[in-house]
Amino acid sequence: MSDMKPRIVVVGSSNTDMVVKAARIPSPGETVIGGEFRMAAGGKGANQAVAAARAGGSVTFVARVGDDMFGRRAIEGFRRNGVETKFVFTDKLAASGIALIMVDRRGENSIAVASGANANLSAKDVEKAESAIAGADVLLAQLETPVETIGRAAELAAGRGIPVILNSAPARPLSVRLLRFVTVLTPNEIEAEFLTGIKIKTRAEMVKAARKLMGRGVKAVLITLGPRGVFVADGKIETMVPGFKVKAVDTTAAGDVFNGTFAVALAEGRPLAESARFANAAAALSVTKWGAQPSAPERRDIERFLVQKRGGPSLRSGRQDKNEGNMK
Repeated sequence: MSDMKPRIVVVGSSNTDMVVKAARIPSPGETVIGGEFRMAAGGKGANQAVAAARAGGSVTFVARVGDDMFGRRAIEGFRRNGVETKFVFTDKLAASGIALIMVDRRGENSIAVASGANANLSAKDVEKAESAIAGADVLLAQLETPVETIGRAAELAAGRGIPVILNSAPARPLSVRLLRFVTVLTPNEIEAEFLTGIKIKTRAEMVKAARKLMGRGVKAVLITLGPRGVFVADGKIETMVPGFKVKAVDTTAAGDVFNGTFAVALAEGRPLAESARFANAAAALSVTKWGAQPSAPERRDIERFLVQKRGGPSLRSGRQDKNEGNMK
């Protein structure tokens, strides 16, 4: 990989997604005769790592997989996408993570996850990757692995002045100590409500929730709102970055694509709102395709989409001097 690419370290989960598409998602106790079955590489951490690599990042992934077919296939997939796998550890005692996903005709989904080896990703694993973290432009993490592990990764990065993006999904309690290490927190509406107790319906509620989270030590908050876009706040700006209207086929991993792509834009020195718009475009493209990692778009496709949507100049690699909302 070129040294000119922004360096992203992703700490997180790797799963294999087993997807059934049906007319609707069944209610408890109900069986729905579905249509297609597909199996694809997934896991929030792995999805974000692949999305970041396709968006132009030089990505190192820190994770655990099982010593099984699914784990081996996952590692092969990372390598095909240019993701460094030196710190993807093989767990001899646990199976690889599995996600069972139902997708309805509107593209909405319901997901159950068996964590497997993901639950064993440890602080010691993260410390083995300390050299990669020390050389990163951005650290990106989620919450499908132990919170203590993510806390250690955030501590190592923040101690070196490296921006930390935490995608607080799935919703879990977060300590003030961990939040103080976080540069950008990226919850969706449900996760933001879980963390703050504030229902996210209006702009005023978004502002209130973001300010509450920043009061706990987070430097900036992006509340992702699906096709509506993302609300961005960092103490200087409080703005809505609209999403893009597309026909959704499968919304699985749209949030992961957003986060991985956002990490690349932020690592390039882009302001928050501009980075969010770039990530919105990637997320919009992702929902037009099936699967998690297979749906992550290439950089050239994101840039072409932005030009088609008359988004102004496309993002290019390299730094720029913009102070407002710039987290680098």
